[in-house]
Amino acid sequence: MTEHLNHFIEGASFEASDGRRINLVNPVTEQVYGSSAQGTTEDVDRAVTAAHRQLEGGAWSQLDGAQRGQLLSKLADLVERDSEMLADMDANAIGRSPIEPRRMDLPNAIANLRAAAGWANQLEGRTIPTGGYFGTKTLSYTVREPVGVVGAIVPWNSPLMITVWKLAALLAAGCTVVIKPSEETPQSALHLAVLAQEAGFPDGVINVVTGYGNEVGRALCEHPLVAKISFTGSPEAGREIQRTAGVLFKRVALELGGKSPQIVFDDASFEDALRGCALGLFANQGQVCAAGSRILVHRSIADRFGAALADAAKAVNVGDPRQPGVQMGPVAKKAQFDRVNRYIQLGIDQGASLLAGGVSTPERGWFVRPTIFTNANNAMAIAQDEIFGPVGTLITFDSEEEAIALANDSSYGLAATVWTTDLVRAHRVAAAVKAGAVGINCWSPLDANLPWGGVKTSGIGREGGFAGAVAYTEEKVITVLLPS
Repeated sequence: MTEHLNHFIEGASFEASDGRRINLVNPVTEQVYGSSAQGTTEDVDRAVTAAHRQLEGGAWSQLDGAQRGQLLSKLADLVERDSEMLADMDANAIGRSPIEPRRMDLPNAIANLRAAAGWANQLEGRTIPTGGYFGTKTLSYTVREPVGVVGAIVPWNSPLMITVWKLAALLAAGCTVVIKPSEETPQSALHLAVLAQEAGFPDGVINVVTGYGNEVGRALCEHPLVAKISFTGSPEAGREIQRTAGVLFKRVALELGGKSPQIVFDDASFEDALRGCALGLFANQGQVCAAGSRILVHRSIADRFGAALADAAKAVNVGDPRQPGVQMGPVAKKAQFDRVNRYIQLGIDQGASLLAGGVSTPERGWFVRPTIFTNANNAMAIAQDEIFGPVGTLITFDSEEEAIALANDSSYGLAATVWTTDLVRAHRVAAAVKAGAVGINCWSPLDANLPWGGVKTSGIGREGGFAGAVAYTEEKVITVLLPS
């Protein structure tokens, strides 16, 4: 079946204003299976204007937190009802195993919507004692107001989950939104908008404009009625967004990926660390912002651990993810396939040794073999750059201090994992590692109640948890003179 997808603006489907379209390509077969509207500046203006109307006296602006929470709860129920369909939309679009979004993305998205339903009625102000006003007592208090129209720019690797991270929190805060999904994966965001309409959200609260970042994304950043940009993607795109949005003093939240270390000490549970490192490397074909792609291993166990990790990589069944027994599909697009292979070749050229995998040359489809490098150092490109594919680099250390130094010797700081049975060491190392989230004997979990985000090049701001909803508000101070 050929998919013909259009924008969703103010509760209705629209073609692009100039009729242009973008082909959707199956990463398994490399065949075009549909198309989506290629958004224009005019399309963005139409969507932003609709979203702004809802904030300025529209039905949405009249709802209180409890009422917004009820709508979020209904939306969560509808996402749960359609969870199989939504999981397949995302899996098929990027060639992912359909099991992964069923086990990870959809449960997380539903949990975020339900958590946000509770936050909607908890965004409280506060009273603040002061010294008064020229000798006269005052009452000063604050209220939290929605920041305004949000431009949510979403990546292709976990489309629905990351869309919901932004959507749930901003709706709880009372904002409205224009979503720009990745041009490769618009399906689930469009279906989510239809479900929101079914749940009873007023038309114009949630709008979706499909298209390219250099046109739709830029138009959102430049539009005077967009108050905040929330972006997940590459540091290069994040820098451009910050430059563009900063001219208009827009609020910006940027989640920009990582090069996350997994530190394996010699006293760690070998099997637990092995399974955890493999999960951190190979989930979603390594196309995860927090992928644990730097494996820092104590020298005394490095050879054994590297051999075991290589065996785990070789055991991964790569192929059409819709077929029984297949554990890993292709990477999502041709550009990503070329990027991953380029880095694998660069690792070889810079002197690292292959334990598993290597440059891939499939006859059809963008399949990359799970790849493990050893005899590497932290200065190599494969250790410093985010590859965004199933590629792990094993680096040895001799002491706890060296492990911490290696972990922090990166421009990124999104996540990290510490594998050890020494809990005193675990807490000490977790405190010393510069990252937004650290897991001890586990991959840093994505939970609706926990804030998520990074430091350094990994971004600005947090999504998830109560902090994620607060980030879509402005705190206003009101002071009342209390004459005696």
